[in-house]
Amino acid sequence: MPRTYDISVPLTAGMPLYPGDPPFEIEALPHDGAAPYVISRLGLSTHSGTHVDAPAHFLPGGATVDQLPVDILVGKARVVELLEQERIERADLEAQDLRDDLRVLIKTRMSGLMQKSTFQEDHVYLARDAALYLAQAGIKLVGFDYLSIDRYGGAPDFPAHRALLEAGVVIVEGLDLSEVPAGEYDLFCLPLRIGGGDGAPARVLLRSRG
Repeated sequence: MPRTYDISVPLTAGMPLYPGDPPFEIEALPHDGAAPYVISRLGLSTHSGTHVDAPAHFLPGGATVDQLPVDILVGKARVVELLEQERIERADLEAQDLRDDLRVLIKTRMSGLMQKSTFQEDHVYLARDAALYLAQAGIKLVGFDYLSIDRYGGAPDFPAHRALLEAGVVIVEGLDLSEVPAGEYDLFCLPLRIGGGDGAPARVLLRSRG
């Protein structure tokens, strides 16, 4: 029987934040007591928790999150494990033979660390040549299991982000792949449809195939 994995993390006050991003906040709003419901106000970044990066995140005039093709966000995906690497290089991905894949989720030693409140400055990241290879291989969506595919404190132009977004590749960051074995799945990635948004938090599911 197929198994469904929820690979998104809960939006909570104690979640890790990319340095400089606003914290997630939820506040129950007062009312006169006559209403039979509760309503809350949210405060968060468009890149809180598990989220999608649209081209507009880095590229002036780039596609916004509400303009992303749904056919890219839903469909067959492949989870690849690169658990030993501190930096993912082109050769690491070439060895995976990704030519027939449109959506690739990269599982590293970071999976599960989205549940810790402290931002991990030494997180695994994607080298620019690896990002260029993914774009050249025809990959249309790249998922990563921490808050950024670029090295923290690295090049100020965020080269991996730019290499992918300039090629129209959708980036999904902040995944939790800790319980997911390598292999093929059906992906359902549903970012909030924020008009003009440079990104959006997303609920992301994987369903095993067969």
